[in-house]
Formats: sequence, C-alpha cells, structure tokens
Amino acid sequence: MALFSMTGFARQAGSLPDGTGFVWELRSVNGRGLDVRLRLPPGHEALEPKLRDAAASRFKRGNISATLSVKREERPAPRLTPDPVALEQALALALELAARIPGGPAPRAESILLMPGVLRTEVPEAREGEEEARHAAIAAGFMKALDDLAVARGEEGDKLADILGALLDEIGTLREQAATLAAEQPAAHRARLSAALAELLEGERRVPEERLVTEVALLAQKSDVREELDRLAAHVQAARALLASGEPAGRRLEFLAQEFGREANTLGAKSASLGLTGISLDLKAAIERLREQAANVE
Repeated sequence: MALFSMTGFARQAGSLPDGTGFVWELRSVNGRGLDVRLRLPPGHEALEPKLRDAAASRFKRGNISATLSVKREERPAPRLTPDPVALEQALALALELAARIPGGPAPRAESILLMPGVLRTEVPEAREGEEEARHAAIAAGFMKALDDLAVARGEEGDKLADILGALLDEIGTLREQAATLAAEQPAAHRARLSAALAELLEGERRVPEERLVTEVALLAQKSDVREELDRLAAHVQAARALLASGEPAGRRLEFLAQEFGREANTLGAKSASLGLTGISLDLKAAIERLREQAANVE
C-alpha cells in the first residue's frame, strides 16, 4: 500500500484553441488540513470553484499553491470601417467647399477619410463558445497537473515509508532492550538495599529476611514498567498497520508519536538503573524523529 507525503511539485503545459499557450505550476507543502490557493490571471475567476473541488477530491491534507500562467493572447487585428453618417456629412461638406472655390481640385478620398469621426475602429467579437473552450482546456490541464502532483507526493511517500519503518524498527529494538533490563530491576533493588542496610547497621544485627523481601517488593512495584513496555509494543504494531493501510495516516501517526513519547517519559521516570535510563533517552530521540517525519504524511 502507498503512503503519501504532503510535499510535491508538478508542472503541466498546454495550449488553448486559439494556439495561446498556458502553464500550470502546483506546489504542495505540509499543512494541518487542506488549503488550496489559486493564482489565476484576470478573466479566469469563474474556474476557481471547479478547480478547488477537483483538488479536494484528490487530496486530504497539505497547503497547495496552484499558479496559472497564460501567454499573451493573440487578439484579432482591429479593423477600420467608415461611419456611414459621418462619411456622408464629410463628403457633402467637402463637395460644397470645392464648388465654392472656382477652379479648385475635387476632394480627395484620403482627405475625407482623415476627417474626425469618419473612420472608426472595430475589434471582431470572440467566436461563440470560444470562452467555454478556453476554460475547458485550462481545467483539463489542471486535472493533469493534479495527477502529476499525486505521483510526486506518492514518490515522496515511498521514501517516508522507508524512514518511518526504520524508526519503528529502532523503537522496537530499544523496547526489547528495555524489557531485558527491566526484568533485572528487582534483583538490582535487593542488592542495593542489602548493601545499604549492611553499611548502615555495620553488622550489629541482621534485618529479617521477610522485611527485606517486603521492601524489595515495594521498590519493584514502584519501578514496574511492564505496562509501559506493553503499550510501546502495541503502539509499534498500530503504527505499522497504519503504514500498510494505504489510507491518509498523518494525523493518527502524529497522535501515536505523542503516545510513544508519553510511555518513554514514564519509562525514564521509573528507571532504577543507568542502563534503562539511557535506553529511555534513546527512545525519546527516536520518537522525536518519528514525530518530525509523521508531520510530512498526508
């Protein structure tokens, strides 16, 4: 089963029906939830709801930034066309003036066209359905970019799975070492207590064996870490099951990392030997690395 990271990058280029090129760039980083930020050129705002829904259907967590770049559009060349009313008025005025000047030349067409208001500029309107086709092409490019981003996050997830698996192996090994040392704690308590009493009493009288056994039992009870070790083993098993489930596991892994830390802290507090204390410190270090890596999981 695949594990997905929240980190990834995707780039997808495409072209619009009129030949204009566009590029989608998607970047994804860690986030507590899903946050999709779209940067669209003016005129493309209508696409935003559809694109957000598409991203939400693919991903559960991560801060995703999607930027659309569209090359400069090649607009149809403007067309000059005469204004019929203004042309008639200009022509009539030119002819009237020419008639009033004996021997004057006839009005020239270019002179009449240069008169204010005679010519106007018209820009051809976009063909029917062109806007819908543009938006459809851009949306299709976004879907492909989402596919590429999912692949990139999956590749990062594979690396995370290896790292997390190795950390769980390390925690499991340390837990086994702690169990071995914890089993030796009652005998260590008895030896230390006997030595301390012998030094205090200086051999004047012996402490009854049953009293010594009672005191050792009380010390062993206070330093009993079997429950902590059992819970550590259960947490390791639960974490492995999450990694193998193929489901978004980031939040639950982070919760388990907190539980790991709680058990390691209690183990250290109950330790009665330098060896067990050292293992609890090593456990805390491994668990902290596990927590940092779990924060990258979707």
